[in-house]
Amino acid sequence: MSTEARLELGPSSLTDALYESIRKRIVNGEIPQGEKLTEVRLATEYNVARPTAKAALERLTALGLLRRTAHKTAVVPVLDEAEIRDLFFSRITIEKAAVSALAATGQVPADAARAQVAIEYAARDRLFENQVEADIAFHTALVAAVGSRRLTRMHELIIGEVHLTMGQYQAHRKAAPTTVAEEHAAILEAIQQGAPEDAADHLAYHLEQAQGRLLSTLSGD
Repeated sequence: MSTEARLELGPSSLTDALYESIRKRIVNGEIPQGEKLTEVRLATEYNVARPTAKAALERLTALGLLRRTAHKTAVVPVLDEAEIRDLFFSRITIEKAAVSALAATGQVPADAARAQVAIEYAARDRLFENQVEADIAFHTALVAAVGSRRLTRMHELIIGEVHLTMGQYQAHRKAAPTTVAEEHAAILEAIQQGAPEDAADHLAYHLEQAQGRLLSTLSGD
């Protein structure tokens, strides 16, 4: 990007706005896997001070959207098959526990229900970026609604990499637009019916399908 083409930030906290702008660029593939991000580059592109750029890089690294190399340079990670399988193993374990706990109460979290509506609209209008954002919001809401700080922290450790794989590989595009919405609806229905085993089974099926699409995309099938 030309140093003359400065990127503008929104009217929130400068660090928050910078973080959110970079996050979206990474997730949407504008900043591809393997690309380096430095304080100098971000300070130049966004016309911000280097401490602000550093703070945003640290947040993105903590989220899993960046990794530090041996020379401490921040790089958008490239996840191989083994890492993706490990990521989904962890994700399924955490989220199955969450939906089972929610189903025991029979209460569908309001935030998850709102995210589901957003997913359905995005699927209808074929807005891929909106679907990715709503999908992450849906799963995050399910875990958060359990009310376990430790479970939430475990989920936060992996959700950045989940978001990264969804945006970078765009595996959602291998499924019919309504597939994800329908799988989510089945999870919510099982929760509402107070069926923990069914909720866990629907959740596991949904994520196994997502993993399969992702690995298929990774292998070029």
